[in-house]
Amino acid sequence: MLCVTSWASLHCPLFGVPRNVATHPWFIATLFDAYWGFVTFLVWVLYKETKWVSKLAWIFAVLSLGNVAMSVYCLTELFKIKTNQSLEVILLEKRDKLSLIGIILAVLGVGVTVYAAYL
Repeated sequence: MLCVTSWASLHCPLFGVPRNVATHPWFIATLFDAYWGFVTFLVWVLYKETKWVSKLAWIFAVLSLGNVAMSVYCLTELFKIKTNQSLEVILLEKRDKLSLIGIILAVLGVGVTVYAAYL
């Protein structure tokens, strides 16, 4: 995903999408599909995270980095589970610690978005 988005950014600035593409019904439908998926995922993240800073960080990370941030979240959850635990731990157990990786991804995602806006 990082390779494809980097390649696309080198060919066309993020906010330089031609009007005929940005207003195309399938482009709009694809964006709605992606962002509804992000919102659905974020409902789960907001349930699991107990710290407001972590909640906000993951919101910014997912909305700016999309599936990259979602994958990082899922992988960090998977690596926390012990071999004798069930997947219920991943789905339902709340996180009491501050999510440093969420904060890092949020700053990175917002920074990349702001940078892309001024290219």
